[in-house]
Amino acid sequence: MSTLATQPAAAAIAANPNARIAKKILVLGATSGIAEATCRIWAAEGAQLFLVARNAEKLAAVAADLKLRGASYVGTAVADLDETDKHAELLTHAVNSLTGMDIAYLAHGILGDQARGEQEFQHAAQVIYTNFLAPVSLLTWLANYCVQRHAGVIAVLSSVAGERGRKSIYIYGSSKAGLTTFLGGLRNRVDREGVTVITIKPGPVDTAMTAHMKIKKADVHKVAASIVKAIDKRMDTLYVPSIFQPIMFIVRHIPERIFKRLNL
Repeated sequence: MSTLATQPAAAAIAANPNARIAKKILVLGATSGIAEATCRIWAAEGAQLFLVARNAEKLAAVAADLKLRGASYVGTAVADLDETDKHAELLTHAVNSLTGMDIAYLAHGILGDQARGEQEFQHAAQVIYTNFLAPVSLLTWLANYCVQRHAGVIAVLSSVAGERGRKSIYIYGSSKAGLTTFLGGLRNRVDREGVTVITIKPGPVDTAMTAHMKIKKADVHKVAASIVKAIDKRMDTLYVPSIFQPIMFIVRHIPERIFKRLNL
Protein backbone atom coordinates (compact mmCIF):
# COMPACT_ATOMS: atom_id res chain seq x y z
CA MET A 1 0.00 0.00 0.00
CA SER A 2 1.31 3.43 -0.86
CA THR A 3 -0.44 6.56 0.30
CA LEU A 4 -0.46 9.93 -1.40
CA ALA A 5 -2.14 11.77 1.48
CA THR A 6 0.11 14.48 2.94
CA GLN A 7 -1.80 15.51 6.06
CA PRO A 8 -4.81 14.38 8.11
CA ALA A 9 -8.17 16.02 7.53
CA ALA A 10 -8.06 17.80 10.90
CA ALA A 11 -5.00 19.78 9.82
CA ALA A 12 -6.31 20.42 6.32
CA ILE A 13 -9.54 22.05 7.55
CA ALA A 14 -8.15 23.91 10.58
CA ALA A 15 -8.36 27.24 8.79
CA ASN A 16 -12.02 26.71 7.85
CA PRO A 17 -14.33 26.17 10.84
CA ASN A 18 -17.33 25.54 8.57
CA ALA A 19 -15.58 22.49 7.13
CA ARG A 20 -15.72 20.74 10.49
CA ILE A 21 -19.33 19.75 9.90
CA ALA A 22 -18.54 18.31 6.46
CA LYS A 23 -19.23 14.62 5.86
CA LYS A 24 -16.24 12.34 6.29
CA ILE A 25 -16.42 9.81 3.47
CA LEU A 26 -14.24 6.81 2.65
CA VAL A 27 -14.49 5.73 -1.01
CA LEU A 28 -13.17 2.31 -2.02
CA GLY A 29 -12.81 1.87 -5.76
CA ALA A 30 -12.79 5.64 -6.22
CA THR A 31 -11.82 5.70 -9.90
CA SER A 32 -14.87 3.74 -11.08
CA GLY A 33 -17.28 5.79 -13.18
CA ILE A 34 -20.14 5.70 -10.67
CA ALA A 35 -17.87 6.42 -7.70
CA GLU A 36 -16.22 9.39 -9.38
CA ALA A 37 -19.58 10.93 -10.33
CA THR A 38 -20.83 10.45 -6.77
CA CYS A 39 -17.70 12.02 -5.31
CA ARG A 40 -18.15 15.09 -7.47
CA ILE A 41 -21.48 15.74 -5.76
CA TRP A 42 -19.94 15.30 -2.34
CA ALA A 43 -17.01 17.53 -3.26
CA ALA A 44 -19.39 20.33 -4.24
CA GLU A 45 -20.92 19.97 -0.75
CA GLY A 46 -17.49 20.46 0.82
CA ALA A 47 -17.09 16.88 2.02
CA GLN A 48 -13.88 15.39 3.38
CA LEU A 49 -12.93 12.45 1.20
CA PHE A 50 -10.45 9.62 1.42
CA LEU A 51 -10.09 7.80 -1.91
CA VAL A 52 -8.68 4.33 -2.50
CA ALA A 53 -7.98 2.87 -5.94
CA ARG A 54 -5.42 0.69 -7.69
CA ASN A 55 -4.30 2.98 -10.53
CA ALA A 56 -2.10 5.74 -9.10
CA GLU A 57 -2.32 8.01 -12.15
CA LYS A 58 -6.11 7.89 -12.37
CA LEU A 59 -6.43 8.31 -8.61
CA ALA A 60 -4.26 11.43 -8.62
CA ALA A 61 -6.35 12.92 -11.44
CA VAL A 62 -9.63 12.22 -9.63
CA ALA A 63 -8.27 13.66 -6.36
CA ALA A 64 -7.09 16.85 -8.07
CA ASP A 65 -10.48 17.28 -9.77
CA LEU A 66 -12.37 16.85 -6.48
CA LYS A 67 -10.21 19.44 -4.76
CA LEU A 68 -11.06 21.91 -7.51
CA ARG A 69 -14.75 21.08 -7.10
CA GLY A 70 -14.76 22.09 -3.45
CA ALA A 71 -13.83 19.10 -1.30
CA SER A 72 -12.53 20.37 2.04
CA TYR A 73 -10.03 17.51 2.23
CA VAL A 74 -8.91 14.77 -0.16
CA GLY A 75 -6.65 12.00 1.05
CA THR A 76 -5.64 9.06 -1.12
CA ALA A 77 -4.12 5.62 -0.96
CA VAL A 78 -3.05 3.39 -3.83
CA ALA A 79 -4.04 -0.19 -3.04
CA ASP A 80 -5.16 -3.42 -4.68
CA LEU A 81 -8.34 -4.20 -2.75
CA ASP A 82 -8.03 -7.88 -3.64
CA GLU A 83 -5.16 -8.01 -1.12
CA THR A 84 -7.37 -8.76 1.86
CA ASP A 85 -4.45 -9.22 4.25
CA LYS A 86 -3.75 -5.49 3.93
CA HIS A 87 -7.30 -4.29 4.55
CA ALA A 88 -6.97 -3.63 8.28
CA GLU A 89 -3.88 -1.45 7.79
CA LEU A 90 -5.45 0.39 4.87
CA LEU A 91 -8.78 1.09 6.56
CA THR A 92 -7.17 2.16 9.82
CA HIS A 93 -4.98 4.60 7.89
CA ALA A 94 -7.97 5.95 5.96
CA VAL A 95 -10.11 6.52 9.05
CA ASN A 96 -7.21 8.13 10.91
CA SER A 97 -6.59 10.44 7.96
CA LEU A 98 -10.25 11.50 7.98
CA THR A 99 -10.17 11.68 11.80
CA GLY A 100 -13.35 9.61 11.80
CA MET A 101 -15.83 8.31 9.23
CA ASP A 102 -19.48 9.06 8.54
CA ILE A 103 -19.88 7.12 5.29
CA ALA A 104 -18.05 4.20 3.71
CA TYR A 105 -18.83 3.84 0.01
CA LEU A 106 -17.76 0.60 -1.70
CA ALA A 107 -17.60 0.76 -5.48
CA HIS A 108 -14.95 -1.94 -5.92
CA GLY A 109 -15.67 -4.55 -8.58
CA ILE A 110 -15.08 -5.93 -12.07
CA LEU A 111 -17.44 -7.08 -14.80
CA GLY A 112 -15.21 -9.85 -16.10
CA ASP A 113 -15.68 -11.79 -19.32
CA GLN A 114 -18.62 -14.21 -19.22
CA ALA A 115 -17.47 -16.25 -22.23
CA ARG A 116 -13.96 -16.60 -20.85
CA GLY A 117 -15.26 -17.54 -17.42
CA GLU A 118 -17.36 -20.31 -18.92
CA GLN A 119 -14.16 -21.96 -20.14
CA GLU A 120 -11.62 -20.89 -17.51
CA PHE A 121 -12.40 -21.49 -13.86
CA GLN A 122 -9.59 -19.18 -12.71
CA HIS A 123 -11.20 -16.22 -14.48
CA ALA A 124 -14.61 -16.98 -12.98
CA ALA A 125 -12.97 -17.35 -9.56
CA GLN A 126 -11.27 -13.97 -9.94
CA VAL A 127 -14.57 -12.23 -10.69
CA ILE A 128 -16.18 -13.83 -7.66
CA TYR A 129 -13.18 -13.03 -5.43
CA THR A 130 -13.04 -9.36 -6.46
CA ASN A 131 -16.78 -8.77 -6.35
CA PHE A 132 -17.68 -10.83 -3.29
CA LEU A 133 -14.88 -12.12 -1.09
CA ALA A 134 -12.76 -8.96 -1.07
CA PRO A 135 -15.78 -6.77 -0.21
CA VAL A 136 -16.72 -9.18 2.60
CA SER A 137 -13.31 -8.55 4.14
CA LEU A 138 -13.73 -4.77 3.85
CA LEU A 139 -17.29 -4.87 5.15
CA THR A 140 -16.38 -6.96 8.17
CA TRP A 141 -13.84 -4.38 9.33
CA LEU A 142 -16.08 -1.41 8.51
CA ALA A 143 -19.14 -2.89 10.20
CA ASN A 144 -17.22 -3.60 13.38
CA TYR A 145 -15.78 -0.08 13.37
CA CYS A 146 -19.25 1.45 12.98
CA VAL A 147 -20.85 -0.83 15.59
CA GLN A 148 -18.26 0.21 18.16
CA ARG A 149 -19.33 3.83 17.58
CA HIS A 150 -23.05 3.13 17.13
CA ALA A 151 -23.02 5.31 14.01
CA GLY A 152 -22.18 5.30 10.33
CA VAL A 153 -23.48 4.50 6.85
CA ILE A 154 -22.04 1.72 4.70
CA ALA A 155 -23.20 2.03 1.09
CA VAL A 156 -22.26 -0.71 -1.37
CA LEU A 157 -22.64 -1.09 -5.13
CA SER A 158 -24.20 -4.45 -5.92
CA SER A 159 -26.20 -4.93 -9.15
CA VAL A 160 -29.56 -5.93 -10.57
CA ALA A 161 -27.57 -8.70 -12.27
CA GLY A 162 -27.64 -10.50 -8.94
CA GLU A 163 -31.42 -10.79 -8.92
CA ARG A 164 -31.51 -13.92 -11.09
CA GLY A 165 -29.03 -16.07 -12.98
CA ARG A 166 -29.00 -15.22 -16.68
CA LYS A 167 -26.86 -16.98 -19.25
CA SER A 168 -25.34 -13.74 -20.54
CA ILE A 169 -23.94 -12.59 -17.19
CA TYR A 170 -24.31 -15.32 -14.55
CA ILE A 171 -20.71 -15.24 -13.29
CA TYR A 172 -20.81 -11.53 -12.51
CA GLY A 173 -24.43 -11.90 -11.40
CA SER A 174 -23.65 -14.69 -8.95
CA SER A 175 -20.90 -12.61 -7.34
CA LYS A 176 -23.35 -9.75 -6.87
CA ALA A 177 -26.07 -12.09 -5.62
CA GLY A 178 -23.69 -13.26 -2.92
CA LEU A 179 -22.82 -9.67 -2.05
CA THR A 180 -26.49 -8.67 -1.87
CA THR A 181 -27.28 -11.58 0.47
CA PHE A 182 -24.29 -10.75 2.67
CA LEU A 183 -25.39 -7.11 2.88
CA GLY A 184 -28.90 -8.16 3.85
CA GLY A 185 -27.60 -10.23 6.75
CA LEU A 186 -25.14 -7.52 7.77
CA ARG A 187 -27.95 -4.94 7.77
CA ASN A 188 -30.05 -7.19 9.98
CA ARG A 189 -27.13 -7.53 12.40
CA VAL A 190 -26.02 -3.88 12.69
CA ASP A 191 -29.19 -1.83 12.21
CA ARG A 192 -30.04 -2.14 15.92
CA GLU A 193 -26.59 -0.70 16.66
CA GLY A 194 -27.31 2.56 14.86
CA VAL A 195 -25.50 1.58 11.66
CA THR A 196 -27.09 1.82 8.20
CA VAL A 197 -26.20 -0.62 5.41
CA ILE A 198 -27.42 0.37 1.94
CA THR A 199 -27.50 -2.09 -0.96
CA ILE A 200 -27.30 -0.17 -4.24
CA LYS A 201 -28.53 -2.10 -7.29
CA PRO A 202 -27.78 -0.25 -10.52
CA GLY A 203 -28.91 -1.40 -13.90
CA PRO A 204 -26.54 -0.82 -16.83
CA VAL A 205 -24.87 2.59 -16.39
CA ASP A 206 -22.97 4.55 -19.02
CA THR A 207 -19.39 4.13 -17.75
CA ALA A 208 -16.12 2.75 -19.10
CA MET A 209 -16.98 -0.68 -17.69
CA THR A 210 -20.08 -0.98 -19.90
CA ALA A 211 -18.78 0.89 -22.95
CA HIS A 212 -18.73 -2.32 -25.01
CA MET A 213 -22.39 -3.13 -24.30
CA LYS A 214 -24.83 -2.25 -27.06
CA ILE A 215 -27.77 -1.64 -24.76
CA LYS A 216 -29.55 1.35 -23.28
CA LYS A 217 -27.63 2.66 -20.28
CA ALA A 218 -28.48 5.13 -17.55
CA ASP A 219 -26.73 8.48 -17.26
CA VAL A 220 -24.00 8.15 -14.63
CA HIS A 221 -24.63 11.62 -13.18
CA LYS A 222 -28.31 10.88 -12.56
CA VAL A 223 -27.37 7.57 -10.99
CA ALA A 224 -24.87 9.32 -8.72
CA ALA A 225 -27.47 11.88 -7.63
CA SER A 226 -29.87 9.07 -6.70
CA ILE A 227 -27.15 7.35 -4.68
CA VAL A 228 -26.36 10.51 -2.71
CA LYS A 229 -30.07 10.99 -1.92
CA ALA A 230 -30.43 7.35 -0.82
CA ILE A 231 -27.47 7.71 1.53
CA ASP A 232 -28.86 10.94 2.97
CA LYS A 233 -32.20 9.21 3.57
CA ARG A 234 -30.50 6.10 5.00
CA MET A 235 -32.43 3.79 2.72
CA ASP A 236 -32.00 0.03 2.92
CA THR A 237 -32.03 -0.73 -0.80
CA LEU A 238 -31.83 1.43 -3.90
CA TYR A 239 -32.69 0.30 -7.42
CA VAL A 240 -31.28 2.83 -9.87
CA PRO A 241 -32.83 3.81 -12.20
CA SER A 242 -35.96 3.13 -10.14
CA ILE A 243 -37.72 1.41 -13.06
CA PHE A 244 -35.54 -1.64 -12.34
CA GLN A 245 -37.42 -2.39 -9.13
CA PRO A 246 -40.63 -3.49 -10.92
CA ILE A 247 -38.63 -4.95 -13.81
CA MET A 248 -36.63 -7.20 -11.51
CA PHE A 249 -39.76 -8.18 -9.59
CA ILE A 250 -41.15 -9.55 -12.84
CA VAL A 251 -37.85 -11.22 -13.79
CA ARG A 252 -37.61 -12.96 -10.42
CA HIS A 253 -41.11 -14.40 -10.74
CA ILE A 254 -40.98 -15.78 -14.30
CA PRO A 255 -41.40 -19.56 -13.97
CA GLU A 256 -38.17 -21.43 -14.54
CA ARG A 257 -39.64 -23.56 -17.35
CA ILE A 258 -40.23 -20.32 -19.27
CA PHE A 259 -37.18 -18.39 -18.08
CA LYS A 260 -34.70 -21.00 -19.29
CA ARG A 261 -35.97 -20.57 -22.82
CA LEU A 262 -35.46 -16.80 -22.84
CA ASN A 263 -32.40 -15.28 -24.46
CA LEU A 264 -31.30 -13.17 -21.48
